[in-house]
Amino acid sequence: MDAIRNRQSGVRKKIKYLLTLIFLLLCSGFIILISQEKPAHKQRKKIELIYCDELIIDKQLSKDLQRLIGNVSLRHNQILMTCDSAYLYQELNQVKAFGNVRINQADTIKISGNYLFYDGNEEKGVMEGNVELSDKESKLFTAVINYDVNTRVAGYPYTGRIINGKNELFSKTGVYYSKEKLFHFKDSVRINNPDYTLRADTLEYNSETETAFFTGPSVIEGDSLYLYCEKGWYDTKNDISSIWQNALIDNRKQIIKGDSLFYDRKKGFGEAFRNIIITDTTNSVMAEGDYAWYYRDPERFLVTEKALFTQFSEGDSLFLHADTINMVTLRSSSDTTEYRLMRAFHGCRVFSADLQARCDSLSYSFQDSVIRLYYFPVLWSEENQLTADSMAIFIKNRKTERLELYNNVFVTGQVDSLRFNQIKGRKLTGYFKDNKLYRILIEGNGETIYFMVDNDELIGVNHAKSSSVEILVENGKIKEIIEYQNPEGRLDPPEKSPPENLKLKGFAWYDEIRPKRKTDIFLKQSPLLPGTENKISEVK
Repeated sequence: MDAIRNRQSGVRKKIKYLLTLIFLLLCSGFIILISQEKPAHKQRKKIELIYCDELIIDKQLSKDLQRLIGNVSLRHNQILMTCDSAYLYQELNQVKAFGNVRINQADTIKISGNYLFYDGNEEKGVMEGNVELSDKESKLFTAVINYDVNTRVAGYPYTGRIINGKNELFSKTGVYYSKEKLFHFKDSVRINNPDYTLRADTLEYNSETETAFFTGPSVIEGDSLYLYCEKGWYDTKNDISSIWQNALIDNRKQIIKGDSLFYDRKKGFGEAFRNIIITDTTNSVMAEGDYAWYYRDPERFLVTEKALFTQFSEGDSLFLHADTINMVTLRSSSDTTEYRLMRAFHGCRVFSADLQARCDSLSYSFQDSVIRLYYFPVLWSEENQLTADSMAIFIKNRKTERLELYNNVFVTGQVDSLRFNQIKGRKLTGYFKDNKLYRILIEGNGETIYFMVDNDELIGVNHAKSSSVEILVENGKIKEIIEYQNPEGRLDPPEKSPPENLKLKGFAWYDEIRPKRKTDIFLKQSPLLPGTENKISEVK
């Protein structure tokens, strides 16, 4: 029994010994690992004197000071310093250089000036007096530069001038990150280019790509361009810009605004995104939407996504909404005169105080000031509804002068909830005065149903056919109907036929889809077909 206990005691001692040994080995390994990872103390290299014409050491003045005179050349790590004379403090590892001072760092950065203080321990220097910093891409001129040799970052606290390619840049203060080729300018920033001038409060500029980055209110102005934004960038080498935050471009023909604008000046191409407004100040028109593209030559643009076209006039502007609106520049066939043609596609709705319309597509020629409506157009003027296969509205001095309707012409005016005055024919010409319809002439196969009213009392129903019909309108209501060339007709008492039976072939009443205010033109509606009901839903 005692032998068994002694054997067990010996095993426990061996296990304890092994565990202690393993622990010590792990600890020693950890200590070795820590000692290996601990960075060695950085040996600061001393500033090295390469050459000078005269070396003066005055121990009475300072034990550490060496006066270097004539063609002085010093080296420290990756930089070479030259000057006319210098004070070298070997213990402090510092130098003060005077006259024609130059720093050359690995043949990439060169700095010159009148005076230099350089600290070899910090590897930082201050150059003063007619300072010039240059690399392969640019040159910086200023009064003072603070330069960090390790990071290759140069800061200037006073006005600086930079030359980079065709660009000349100015700012009151700035920092140059030479590794990234990036200038950071602040306060009264200006870039002069042969084609434009750029002004900003804060700006970053990449000297390698010649790209300016806007980080505050910025303006670019040239002979044919004015640009404003508060964020964005401009590639000055390739004349490409992308701007946002209160972005605006004025090309002297249109003013373009949007949440984000892109413009390639060389290609004359631009794009705009969200909340777009394109204003043509020459023709007093404006286009809006959420996406647009633009070409300068030949000049044309397209707007879509909640597209809106506005023609401004005194007292009554005209508003047009469609799925897509575009403008093109055309050349007259008779001479070299250029003119613009605006076209709108799919679901066109028009609103003005005196005239409203709806059709699938339309065009507006700035050459003859004519609006042409296609595919089931409906036009409303005060209390009258006009339909035809196609229509043309003639504008003069920004007011409606006349309108023409072609084929299957139908004029409808509501008398009450059941009765409608109706006139149809082949062609219609309507005449306006101060944007008010006062006379209508219908030619070819004229037919009329006209309810005669005396002091708000219905006294008869006039049925007539003739080659042509003239209608006089007063205060939006039919005042008189005159039939020409062999008219045929009859006057029936009002009770002879039920009102719902008194309809000419092709009758349809579209009052539910009439835009009664500007916002109604954004109501999404089903395709319009003669004689069909149309459901209305609001665009989300």
